[in-house]
Amino acid sequence: MKVEEARKVAARWVAQHASREAGFRGAYFSGSTVGLPGEAKLAESSDIDLIVVTSLAAPPAKPGKFRFEQALLEVTYLSWNQLASAETVLSDYHLAGSFRTDTIIADPTGRLRRLQAEVAPRFAEKPWVLRRCRHALARIERGLRGIDLAAPRQDQVLGWLFPTGITTHVLLTAALRNPTIRLRYLAVREVLEAYGLGATYAELLQLLGCSQLTARRTEEHWEALERTFDTAAARAATPFPFSSDITPSARSVAIDGSRELIQRGRHQEAVFWITATFARCHKILAADAPEEGERLAPDFLALLTDLGVGTTEALLRRADEVLHYLPRLMSAALTIVDANPDIHPGSA
Repeated sequence: MKVEEARKVAARWVAQHASREAGFRGAYFSGSTVGLPGEAKLAESSDIDLIVVTSLAAPPAKPGKFRFEQALLEVTYLSWNQLASAETVLSDYHLAGSFRTDTIIADPTGRLRRLQAEVAPRFAEKPWVLRRCRHALARIERGLRGIDLAAPRQDQVLGWLFPTGITTHVLLTAALRNPTIRLRYLAVREVLEAYGLGATYAELLQLLGCSQLTARRTEEHWEALERTFDTAAARAATPFPFSSDITPSARSVAIDGSRELIQRGRHQEAVFWITATFARCHKILAADAPEEGERLAPDFLALLTDLGVGTTEALLRRADEVLHYLPRLMSAALTIVDANPDIHPGSA
């Protein structure tokens, strides 16, 4: 399916479903497909991200990934409060990218287009870019300092993994690139190589713990994940914010997408999502099939041990390493910002 066709499918879903809901105020595209040309082929391991804006102060739970007319959509609800002003959007490294171009699907009030018109010309102003980099940096620090020592292993892993992964987002933000989720390490590798910062990428892999992981060993972990994923997807009953990522419909992303990276010789870039999916599967199993979780736990522990975070103490040491690295990370971001020809002076 081509990107343009998938966008039309998403627009039909909005017209047939989201637009009829109470509080509907509009919808727009987000994520990695925003900058793709319409004639580009959408990979089987990719979805179309869209945001539905609601007037409700507490937006509905995220529907997540689901199939609609053969397209894999990922839908998130956002309150108008989170789009209060152009300055609010420009300061948020996740929100701003969707408003640098016209991504609007539906806008019954006209507010989204007015917001986009204000954000777009200021998106690449240096003060706003730096503010978004600092926004990402603050999320790393807040996340790593908030790891719950009493939580189960899978929760501790997620509490370390996702803030650590935001290190890539700081640099992608500096390069005016989409802070993609699953492919963040692949994307930041391309950026750092383009700016002559290959040593920084090696440091990010060390912080993740996969710099010495071989392709064959990564493939073994992927095979173990495949078994765990299929078990968790079959037994899942308790709703989690990420539940739609652990379903048969999402298998092409979580499982096939990781295998594709390994086969392309990008096994280190697959490790982040393999680890995230492993931990999420074990959250599901702990809630809905604890006996299966215990049976499959050695596979999960083997991955964590290879990453150097097999115990709580080791995980906390790694979190401290990431925290101590943040000044170097921001220095690399500043190097990118200063060298980026698309960033121009401005005042925030």
